[in-house]
Amino acid sequence: MAGVSFEGVEKTYANGVTAIVHLDVEIDDGELAVVIGPSGSGKSTLLRLLAGLEEPTGGLIRIGGMAVNRKSPQERNIAMVFQDYALYPTMTVRENLEFPLKMRAIRSAERTRRVRWVADLLDLGPLLDRLPRQLSGGQRQRVAMGRALVREPSVFLLDEPLSNLDPQLRAQVRTEIGDLQRRTGCTMIYVTHDQIEAMTLGQRIAVLHQGRLRQIAQPRALYDRPADTFVARFIGSPPMNLFPARLESVGEQILLHLGEVSLPLPTAVPPAPLGPHLTGGIRPESIRPCPEPHGSFPATVLDTEFIGHETLVHFSPQEDPELRMVARLPGAQPLQRGSTLRLSFLFQDLRFFGPDGRALT
Repeated sequence: MAGVSFEGVEKTYANGVTAIVHLDVEIDDGELAVVIGPSGSGKSTLLRLLAGLEEPTGGLIRIGGMAVNRKSPQERNIAMVFQDYALYPTMTVRENLEFPLKMRAIRSAERTRRVRWVADLLDLGPLLDRLPRQLSGGQRQRVAMGRALVREPSVFLLDEPLSNLDPQLRAQVRTEIGDLQRRTGCTMIYVTHDQIEAMTLGQRIAVLHQGRLRQIAQPRALYDRPADTFVARFIGSPPMNLFPARLESVGEQILLHLGEVSLPLPTAVPPAPLGPHLTGGIRPESIRPCPEPHGSFPATVLDTEFIGHETLVHFSPQEDPELRMVARLPGAQPLQRGSTLRLSFLFQDLRFFGPDGRALT
């Protein structure tokens, strides 16, 4: 296994489209790193650059500390799993697993050992003599992973491997991938657009947008302390509520103005620079019902979504009906459209961003 580093890596295509912009990131040996971002953010390009399927137009890529820019895909010892499995339909599971070893002229006894190891690891033993068409989607995905693992690669790349599976099977295979990585200790880079996959699998998550790295952090840090307004909007379902904000000092009191609403904050130290031109942020679960008028505001319910263990309440502050926000409240809430309730913010969960969109707290 080996660590991976991108040092000022750029990728611009012949038509002038820039896919990766000065990427600096280091992935540790044995780490499971997830790369997430919207369509066209450069996620798959990053994997293809690392695998040697495309050449960077600038910067340096290292695997295990060695520069690999001029090395062929075969020399990099990278294994890649795609979303369409790419299994050979006329070969059995055993033959699919053996194929990359035959291409490398691995001796028969060693091929048998590695296939047996992977079959035991991924519970493929009973399936070895079946054809891909005789397998379920989850079984095919395990075979595709086994075919990559049997090569004993330095780095294991997965490009949206679960997108073709139904939600229940996706959750099962996601758990299996995480367990596999922990047992093997392999360096794994996992590309997805699915936040649940990213948050549950990644030891660290890298967020890409328009080819730029916006933030890389552990899942909790990424969720609690987004580096900018893009990450705040992108991570979380529903995403962080963002609103125009102004902080004012009145005597010994700090007031938070969001639109036409003014809330006293329980601190004498401003959590961000005083004045206008700020963007405030609060997660939906950090908005709570509050019967006391001090520190709360009246809101009008616009809509509710009951999803079993919680209710999403879409609302507008009565003093600023143009401002739309959402709160995540536990259980079933007896609220109807047009009803009124008082809400408050958890002060410690407020976040502030400057005019450039970067986090101030």
